[in-house]
Amino acid sequence: MAHIQTIKQIAKYKADLNQKFIVAGLYQNDKLTPLSQSIDKNAGQIKAAIDSGDFKGKIGENRTFYISGNTIVIIGLGKEENFDADTARKVAGQASRIAIQRKTDNILIECFGGDEYSQAVGEGAVLGSYQFLDYKTKTKDKFELTNASILGGNEDAIQKGFAIGKAVCLGRDLGNHPGNVSTPSHLAKVAKDIADEGKMKLTIFDRDKIEEMGMGGLAGVAQGTEEPPKFIILEYFGADDKAEKPKILVGKGLTFDAGGISIKPGGKMDEMKFDMCGSALVLGVFQAIASLKPKINAIAIIPSTENLLGAKAYKPGDILTAYNGKTIEVLNTDAEGRLILADGLSYASKHYDPEFILDFATLTGAVLVALGHIATGVMGTDESLMDRVKTASKNTDEKVWEFPLWPEYCKQIKSEIADVKNLGAPSQAGSIAAGAFLKEFVGKDIPWVHFDIAGTAWGGKPNSIEPKGSATAWGVRLVLDLLNV
Repeated sequence: MAHIQTIKQIAKYKADLNQKFIVAGLYQNDKLTPLSQSIDKNAGQIKAAIDSGDFKGKIGENRTFYISGNTIVIIGLGKEENFDADTARKVAGQASRIAIQRKTDNILIECFGGDEYSQAVGEGAVLGSYQFLDYKTKTKDKFELTNASILGGNEDAIQKGFAIGKAVCLGRDLGNHPGNVSTPSHLAKVAKDIADEGKMKLTIFDRDKIEEMGMGGLAGVAQGTEEPPKFIILEYFGADDKAEKPKILVGKGLTFDAGGISIKPGGKMDEMKFDMCGSALVLGVFQAIASLKPKINAIAIIPSTENLLGAKAYKPGDILTAYNGKTIEVLNTDAEGRLILADGLSYASKHYDPEFILDFATLTGAVLVALGHIATGVMGTDESLMDRVKTASKNTDEKVWEFPLWPEYCKQIKSEIADVKNLGAPSQAGSIAAGAFLKEFVGKDIPWVHFDIAGTAWGGKPNSIEPKGSATAWGVRLVLDLLNV
């Protein structure tokens, strides 16, 4: 992992601090932040730049000053009355990006906005420092920002932000690794590392057990690959009352998707390594849980395989039987994510009495048509749970948009020869049809929300906390906020 490895909090600024690269702020109303004032008290260079009209403090605008042997970067914070957690997060991320550009491995960042934004600054500093360098061999391409100090703020909140930032970076790494590395077996190994750190129970079913248990969706998709499929379960019971209903997260772990017999076009097929980003999100959340040890009960379920084509691959027209006994007519083998999730949702519903179930999947290209790379499509069965999702979305600025699951849509996935089919009406409401399909495998009285992250898991416009050409691990922060971690 290439990102900040340690963050320490410094309570008070002193001119003789052993920090050569310092980042402070300026609001758009020409108001210097406390650190900027302290630095500029004698030299006056920052104030001179403001008075000249050269520096206005717009969000992201920055200027570099060299004062008393230190490199001082002042970043614009925008209008003070509009400053919020997302601004703090992105400005802290920009500070890290600037440090990497200048090849400094240690940075002092002001806690922009004060104690209230400590967690956001901690998150942003880590997220902005993220780079995926695992396969770079030239030293000149591998500079990393490894250490940061944050001036002011709340120590506990900063460290929480640091832990959440690291969890997001884990999710990004899992998505960015190629399909020959980030295999189902690799996901199982990462789950074991998380289980060991967080003292969680880990259960892994292999191909024989998957078939024996009647997980026909996962077993069917896995027929075409020699890579061993895995059904991964992580159980964390941290609540004071161990009998408290657990919150269940189900993540699609399709580690490479060629489309099966319904093969995808060759163009951009390399991006199908990202088809396991639902599982990366879930493992990122559980990495944060392992680190922060919240008083909640939570369970992760990850059905994982490749979707390839060959002599043994499942075919259009096949009938599969899911773990809950429902039969599925396969009309397109490239609509495979919903098949493996069917077993994950069925298992969660049968073996637990959950408070709710959330599932995450790069499920449909249709959601990209509807929402682009800006928002995740969500749909579900419980209004109260959906309200909590939307609140967490606002808190973290990870955007969601709700689609309806009306009966008219649900009828479209009924099959003539089986219980359901894995496609809806041709060229209509593809994302909703996928959600309607998944609904068939969730227990009747269990609150449930489905997240289609096909547009947000990678490919969006980069910014100070979202790297270019990378998996995003979208949703890790949203889910942690929802779980009150």
